Amino acid sequence: MALCFFTRRLHFKHPHLFLPLLLHLFPSSPSIPSHSLLAYHLSGAFHQTLSLPSRSSLLSVSFSTLQPFPAQNLNDPIDFHDGSFHFDDPEVPGLLQFLELLNKVAHFSSEAEAIAFLDESGIQANKNLVSSAIWALREEWRPAFFAFKWGHKWNCNDEKVCNLMIWVFGSHKKFSSAWCLIRDMHRSSLCTRRAMLIMIDRYASANNSAKAIQTFHFMEKFRLTPNQVAFHALLTALCKNGNIEEAEEFMLVNKKLFPLETEGFNIILNGWCNTSVDVYEAKRVWREMSKYCITPNATSYSYMISCFSKTGNLFDSLRLYDEMKKRDWVPGMEVYNSLVYVLTRENCLKEALNIIDKLKEKGLRPDSATFNSMIRPLCEARKPLEARVILKTMVEENLSPTAETYHAFLEVTDYQGTLEFLSRMKNADVGPNGDSFLIILKKFMKLEQPVNGLKMWTDMKQYEVVPTRVHYSIMVEGLARCKWFMKAREIYEEMIANGFLEDPKLKKLLQEEVLDRFDKQKKQVKKAINDKSLSRKKSSNINWRNH
Repeated sequence: MALCFFTRRLHFKHPHLFLPLLLHLFPSSPSIPSHSLLAYHLSGAFHQTLSLPSRSSLLSVSFSTLQPFPAQNLNDPIDFHDGSFHFDDPEVPGLLQFLELLNKVAHFSSEAEAIAFLDESGIQANKNLVSSAIWALREEWRPAFFAFKWGHKWNCNDEKVCNLMIWVFGSHKKFSSAWCLIRDMHRSSLCTRRAMLIMIDRYASANNSAKAIQTFHFMEKFRLTPNQVAFHALLTALCKNGNIEEAEEFMLVNKKLFPLETEGFNIILNGWCNTSVDVYEAKRVWREMSKYCITPNATSYSYMISCFSKTGNLFDSLRLYDEMKKRDWVPGMEVYNSLVYVLTRENCLKEALNIIDKLKEKGLRPDSATFNSMIRPLCEARKPLEARVILKTMVEENLSPTAETYHAFLEVTDYQGTLEFLSRMKNADVGPNGDSFLIILKKFMKLEQPVNGLKMWTDMKQYEVVPTRVHYSIMVEGLARCKWFMKAREIYEEMIANGFLEDPKLKKLLQEEVLDRFDKQKKQVKKAINDKSLSRKKSSNINWRNH
């Protein structure tokens, strides 16, 4: 009803936008009923996405006098760990059983068959169960989609669940499916504000800055005029995914609509300083700020000092720190942590500890990140003994080690040390998690220690860490490189049995082993034939001489 009113009103007020709107909102075939579009799209018969305008129209913004885009509730569009979502609660009743069923139906050819199978399971549908299942299966879009469709049947899909499913689709580059879902949200009068920001973020994540920018323009079609908050969201999405040049160009081209200011430049600066860690470009942007009469603030200095710190530039880190204080900007803990890191990295551990003493004198309390800023470079420099001393000091300061603390040690410690830190993580209730075992498995496979890698693979189950596709890939590839082909094939088959789709790269790797083994057998047979022929020839020569 609301949508009909919206389209009629648009048709009369903006007739030139009416046809493009229909094409974008409802990119469907006339022969397909609207209620089955999403199911039809899953089969692969629907591949339509937003058409790309010219580059000039992408970089310049022209807004009509629609209602402004509300500024509230515009947090990170993919911050699904904030207090309003609760997607990652492992204690959700029936979740493990539901996940097992979803992994089974992932291979069903018919959606109706899959939904019927889930209905017959006897599991009671609720929003918490559906959202938790989608989140747990976010690396495999198909079973996640079946969870979403089943939840839709039982009216469990609210705006947050839809946004999560859109993020999953976007993460797997199923953008047509995501747009279909946004269209359905719009038809159901659900707010599409965050959904559009998620699409911007996912396009940027897929390195498709052009469509991220077009989605920003396309927000008008949903009566959401992009304001400065959405503008900053676009810049942030582009920068954090490495499209920093495009973000900077977009900001400068649209400076008449969105006047240049410190916050926008800080987003670009953060991209060069912390995403790309490119000192040359960071310095250039710093000069550009001066050119446009934009005054750096404490955040600007913090980003620059962080960049110099990460690249081991001690001199410029200290120089900017002094300049920051002269301009009466109060350094935050991020600045001090950066200084601690660069001093430790440049073998000035004593001076780094002195900074901690100065912090205490100023009434500031070093945090876990401060000590991590010493532990991390020490572990990177293969100095685990010195890192252990800092860890001991950290505990004596009544600061709790974090997952990052232990992960730094897991990168460099041996097998026994790995067991020790896994136990400490569990006792401290900071893991271990999937990332912990990614570090461990990569380390042992890189060191060509398949025995230790397999032991850790077994220990994952003891720590209740469920392997993802990435874990399986590391194990299969690592074992194959170490010539443990039988075990590699066994783990690959386990991966397929657990509902993961086949990996062409791993499959090819295992096939190469079969071909290699076949070639070796051929060579052995050929060698045996040659040896037998040579033996007969020698025997014949001996008999001829005897006669």
